[in-house]
Amino acid sequence: MAQKLTGQARSDALQKLGGWSVVPGRDAIRRTFEFRDFNQAFGFMVRAALIAEKMDHHPEWSNVYRTVEVTLSTHDAGGLTELDVRLATEMDRLAVG
Repeated sequence: MAQKLTGQARSDALQKLGGWSVVPGRDAIRRTFEFRDFNQAFGFMVRAALIAEKMDHHPEWSNVYRTVEVTLSTHDAGGLTELDVRLATEMDRLAVG
């Protein structure tokens, strides 16, 4: 099972993630992705879902037209883990590519 990030490891991980912010009252991170249109937003979600499935780590997310809101936290660990950081990094990569 993944272990929660704490101390310097947590600070370092959060510093690497541009655009992501800590969710108030939760040990989780959140980002809003804006795309050109619904098709681009939904395509991003499909590609991200395939990566998440391979990682066996699934996001909390919603989509309204061209906006995708994502929250990441590892429920089994009770908070933010390296799995969340890896998935966030992959989502960032997908969003620009």
